[in-house]
Amino acid sequence: MDPQQRLLLEVAWRAIEDAGTAPNRLAGSAVGVFVGISSFDHAVATLSFRDRGVITPYSNTGGSSSIAANRISYCFDLQGPSLAVDTACSSSLVAVHLACESIRRGESRMALAGGVNALLMPDFSVAFSQLGVLSPDGRCRSFDAAANGYVRSEGAGMVLIKPLRNALAEGDLIYAVIRSTASNQDGRTPGLTVPSGEAQQRLVRDACRRAGVEPATISYVEAHGTGTPVGDPIEANAIGSVVGSGRPADSRCLIGSVKANIGHLEAAAGIAGLIKTALMLHHRRIPPQLNFQRANPAIDFDRLNLTVPTIGRDWTV
Repeated sequence: MDPQQRLLLEVAWRAIEDAGTAPNRLAGSAVGVFVGISSFDHAVATLSFRDRGVITPYSNTGGSSSIAANRISYCFDLQGPSLAVDTACSSSLVAVHLACESIRRGESRMALAGGVNALLMPDFSVAFSQLGVLSPDGRCRSFDAAANGYVRSEGAGMVLIKPLRNALAEGDLIYAVIRSTASNQDGRTPGLTVPSGEAQQRLVRDACRRAGVEPATISYVEAHGTGTPVGDPIEANAIGSVVGSGRPADSRCLIGSVKANIGHLEAAAGIAGLIKTALMLHHRRIPPQLNFQRANPAIDFDRLNLTVPTIGRDWTV
């Protein structure tokens, strides 16, 4: 079995446990499972064309991305939608988006949503290195002048999502409220891996519109922030163009990225950022951004009304 499936089972259990819910109370009900997963190192490593004798009756289920979600549904007897999502680095956030939509439609009464990434072979790291996106000194320096790429990392995360009215009625510990979600695609850009600032702006505006939130009132944005010379300026300019517009000069929006702390979890990167932000809201505290020494000169922080936090501060919301 792909260790990613085990990791997802573990964090699914922990999410249910942290919510104060007994797993047997979920059995047989419309609880959805939405998992972001894109790496398939285990399947490649175990299906050998040199020795097909290593293939077992469990090779297919053990290496299938769909089973990464389905095994959770099977083990806990969850009978809502159960699916794996692969949209590369946004996989776990798209999983959250689909989970929220499923709840809004009444298809799921609650949902487990998250993602996983395990690095089991060097081959894909070699390919990313050849692409020139990895940091040669092993540091993610989001929005910093010395940003030279990201660090691949591994891990898993899961959250339990339910309608706010139900959470309030049942006395749940609520870390955060998801007011809205949105999803789009860059379309054609100068390169397949080059993001579109215009598409990112549209996405932020769409999410704010759906949430009924004025962009200028947003005080913090947890960004993708990979620490690449190309991606960071495009993203910062897109965020600042939306949330930085029309706000007082002395009320800048803070921007950060958990990748500086734990690296780029790829398919699980988004859920790591979501959990970080939920914990920040819970503790009402904004941590300093690691590996930030000097602002990237390609990002006009003053014009964009953005600031990278360099010291910890209380967060009043």
